[in-house]
Amino acid sequence: MAQDQTNAVQDRYGAAAKSLEVELCCPVDYDPQYLKVIPQEVLDRDYGCGDPSQYVKKGETVLDLGSGGGKICFIASQVVGEAGKVIGVDRNRDMLDLARKSQAEVTSKTGLNNIDFRCGSIQDLALNLEKVESFLQKNKVQTREDLFLLEEENDRLRKEEPLVEDNSIDVVVSNCVLNLVNEEDRQSMFKELFRVVKVGGRVAISDIVCDEDVPDHQKKDPELWSGCISGAFREDLFLKAFADAGFYGVEMVKRDEIPWKTVEGIEYRSVTVVAYKGKQGPCKEAHQAVIYPGPWSEVRDDDGHIFKRGERVAVCAKTFGLLTAKPYSSQIVPLPPYKEVAPEKMGDFECQGYVLRDPKTTKAGGEPKKTNSECCDPSSGCC
Repeated sequence: MAQDQTNAVQDRYGAAAKSLEVELCCPVDYDPQYLKVIPQEVLDRDYGCGDPSQYVKKGETVLDLGSGGGKICFIASQVVGEAGKVIGVDRNRDMLDLARKSQAEVTSKTGLNNIDFRCGSIQDLALNLEKVESFLQKNKVQTREDLFLLEEENDRLRKEEPLVEDNSIDVVVSNCVLNLVNEEDRQSMFKELFRVVKVGGRVAISDIVCDEDVPDHQKKDPELWSGCISGAFREDLFLKAFADAGFYGVEMVKRDEIPWKTVEGIEYRSVTVVAYKGKQGPCKEAHQAVIYPGPWSEVRDDDGHIFKRGERVAVCAKTFGLLTAKPYSSQIVPLPPYKEVAPEKMGDFECQGYVLRDPKTTKAGGEPKKTNSECCDPSSGCC
């Protein structure tokens, strides 16, 4: 079944690169200022379901998974500017041809030469398929020994000439592509997502999800699968997949109220998810705390920290850094220590989920005065 799904996707999107297929389109409003330089042929063959480019920032290195005809890449190129870089990855020959053919026209209009279209599978972002193809043209696979040599070359390419390097991307975007990947390859796909993102980086993924489990007979339908329908993740499991891969701050930043399609009572709709990388690492004591101001009585993060409304919860330096940045900063009151702790003097912090911090440690007015009982010499005037 997996091979049937793969072939269906390849054939359908190869044809859709040459002529418009309306059934693959999900209505999306893009910022019109970025569309003026993009060839109409590319605009007509946009088969997305969202606009993850709006989560891209100036100067960033962007990776677009399943870049297709290049629309999101051409938009992101203008956003990141001269200091930024955009990498588009797709394995469909016709889509890559369309994107590369259009690149010169876009570059001539923007003056920006910051896009690199590469050939690869999004579940194996280390393997450059064009280099594999070049090897095959010189080394025909006719025996099992030839196959072993091909596998060795693939391993060498992954290690020595990766398509996308580890920890090299500020933000990964994707537009209605993850659902096209075979289910048995999805764990590898999310592992690859996490591998290529920098610490402190993020992903912004638009895709189709469903509100119920998809029955097997729909999954086996090549037309429904290649049409971005029966390969949809169940909505809650889509969010869970990012957390399971190691991302934090997983947030559904956009969810279409009206389904794009309804098949046998199952609703298929577009969502956009943003998630961050950077919670890995040791926990160190820096005498920091945070207050959750409400409105919920308490909340819990992905690592099991519990924040009860109005209470000074002790956190490690790493967690303090995460909570005082996006996406949490607007929902947290930070309480730094009255005296900063140098990194080399930080001891280990045992994250227990819920530990309160003594208010004396985080006095905003500076080091707290000692009480009478704490004075070693009352006559010194320390109280």
